[in-house]
Order: sequence, then C-alpha cells, then structure tokens
Amino acid sequence: MTSDRTGNYGLFSEQFTQNPYPVYSKLREEDPVHAVRFPDGQSGWMVTRYADAEEVLKDPRFIKDMSKIYGGSMDMLSVFTQNMLFADPPDHKRLRGLAQKAFTPKMISGMRGRIQEITDELLADMEGKNQIDLIDEFAFPLPIIVICEILGVPSADRNKFRLWSNSLIEGTSGELGATVYQHMNEFVQYLGQWFAKVREQPGDDLISSLIQAEEEGDRLSERELYGVVTLLIIAGHETTVNLIGNTVLSLMEHPEQRQLLEQQPELITQAIEESLRFNGPVEFSTSRWAGEDFEFQGKQLKKGDLVVVSLNSANHDEAQFEHPELFNIEREKSPHLAFGKGIHMCLGAPLARLEGEIAIASLLKRFPQMKLAADSDRLDWRPGMIVRGVKELPMLLK
Repeated sequence: MTSDRTGNYGLFSEQFTQNPYPVYSKLREEDPVHAVRFPDGQSGWMVTRYADAEEVLKDPRFIKDMSKIYGGSMDMLSVFTQNMLFADPPDHKRLRGLAQKAFTPKMISGMRGRIQEITDELLADMEGKNQIDLIDEFAFPLPIIVICEILGVPSADRNKFRLWSNSLIEGTSGELGATVYQHMNEFVQYLGQWFAKVREQPGDDLISSLIQAEEEGDRLSERELYGVVTLLIIAGHETTVNLIGNTVLSLMEHPEQRQLLEQQPELITQAIEESLRFNGPVEFSTSRWAGEDFEFQGKQLKKGDLVVVSLNSANHDEAQFEHPELFNIEREKSPHLAFGKGIHMCLGAPLARLEGEIAIASLLKRFPQMKLAADSDRLDWRPGMIVRGVKELPMLLK
C-alpha cells in the first residue's frame, strides 16, 4: 500500500480543513478507497462512498480493538481507549451495556425540561450583549453542563474538561507533544481523585453506578472505568458543541432556510437531521483495522491495515442523496451516517439531537436578528481527525 498525505487531493491541507467537500467529491469519483498518510503519520485507507462506508461500519472483519493488532498498550492514549468505542464483541456488549444506563429513551426524554432550563439561563446571560462568541458562551457550556450533571461532575470543573478534551482531539492531528501529554496526565490524576471520592461517598449519578459495578466483580476493570468515563465526558459534549455551531453557521449561510425554520418551527427536527448530514460534527469514524487479509472494493487490504471512514463524505454521496450539496431542512428522512452505523453507533445520539433541537429553536426565538460577525470563509476550523467544528463563531445579536 502506498501512502501520500496530500497527493493530488490536498488532504488535510488548510484549504481542505476549511472546505473538504470538493475533495471528497473527487475521491468518491476517482479513488473511493484511497491510500493515505494521516496527520498523525500513520498510513491507511480512507473510505469515502456511502455504500462502502456503511459496509465498513458494520462488517466484523474491520476490528476496533488495536491490541489484537499491536499487542498491549501503545502509548499514553491507551488509558482512554478501554471502552466500547475501541472494543469488539463480546467486550463491546458488556461495556456499552454499562454506559447505556445514562442514555435510555426514558432518561433522555425526562431531561428535556432541565435542558430547556440550562438553555434559557445561558441565553439570559447573553441578553444585553451586542457581540458574542457563540461557541464559548452557548454551544460549549450547554452540553458540558448536561453531561456533568449526568455523571456527577462539579460544573465548576467544566472548563478543565474543555482544555483536556481539546488536547485529546487535537492530538489526532499529529505527534503527541508535551502539552498534550501534560493535559492527559492532569486528566488521569483528576479522574483518580474523583473516583476515590465517589468510592467513599457514592451518589445517584452514573459514575457512582459504574464504580459500584466495578466493585461487584469483573464487570468493569480499573482501566475500563477510566476509558468509559473519558468517552462519556468527551463524546458527551464534543459532538453537541459542533452540532450547535455547525447548524447555526449553515442557517446563517442559507438565509432562506433560516427564514423557513423561523416561519415553521415544527421543522426543527428535520433541520437538525439535515445539519448532521450537511456538515456533520464528526468528520471521520474512529479507527478500524483489517482483521485479516481480504479484498475490499478492488483494494488488497492486509491484516493490520488502518481503515477510516469519512462520514461527511458519505453524507454527500450523490448515489445516496439527491442534490447533497444543498442544505435543505425539508429533506425527507435522512439515512445519514453522522452518528455511525452498526454496533458502534453513537450511544449519545438521542441526547445530542435533543440538545441540538432545544438549543437552535430557543436561540432563533430569543435572538431573531442575530447574524454572523465574520466572513464564514475566514472562520478557523478545529484541527484533528475526529471532530468538525469552528474554533469560534462570532455573532452579532442585535
């Protein structure tokens, strides 16, 4: 397998980060299973067509547990990967079952009122201001407060989680530098102290139930506890931060769609689904590896080959979506892959959808005159191989 970081496509360049969709269109047409060197230096395959992406996400020949390929732990990051996102059956079912407690339909539905309260409080804090950074003052605090309340984390620590989360995600854009390692060490130390407190004084939060499950026997090891909690904290807010930011940006860039939503607020559910498809908050699937030698769409995969799905490319596949380049909140029910597919489909998808719907509907109602305070093509997008979202979103509220 030959690898070329940019090749003829400019993958992972600044221009690509700003707008990857023209590149994805070329890849789907010319080389849909593309050999590439990723920003962290690894070589692998990028899958860009919808049908192929769906197959990779569901085919058990593509495995998630890197230890099956590389043996034991590889680096500091391994302490964060002992969770269902990086596990294969049967471990996957056990780990997902434990975390599932926080995301049952009944629990999610029961949180609607509290999410609305938090949203209204954040919007009230924005009243009287002329210009804000929507990410800093709204898109970030809403989901981090929600997930902190679910887990039992002091809300005063939420900015620490933002710093640590950004480091972990941006660490996927290249080598792990000293700052990233420092933040990961701080995160591990924080979790250890937090777990010790909970063991002494358990509450009715999810972390208490996970720790109690750990102490009942072999259901959850210490490393798995770190891994599951890390996943819940990071995945529990990162997706929603970027869902809110990207949705607002798309509505600002398509004023006719914004006007339609304001005239027909009942379209909010479809608007969120279209935003997830059009410019989804998760750029790429997490890593998979070929568990054996086999041919896939004309390419010879070797055991241990890294395979990554471009979810946002799949969601723009002309073979699956009519006029995928159009942002259309009246689009019929969308089979998009923004939350993945198969057994690894995002556990927190119902919560992210609910938060997104409440956040966007409330924001448009409270600030009907708001508009972008910067050219959209000059916004800085976050680096890394996982999320897609802007670093800041300056908005004029009046």
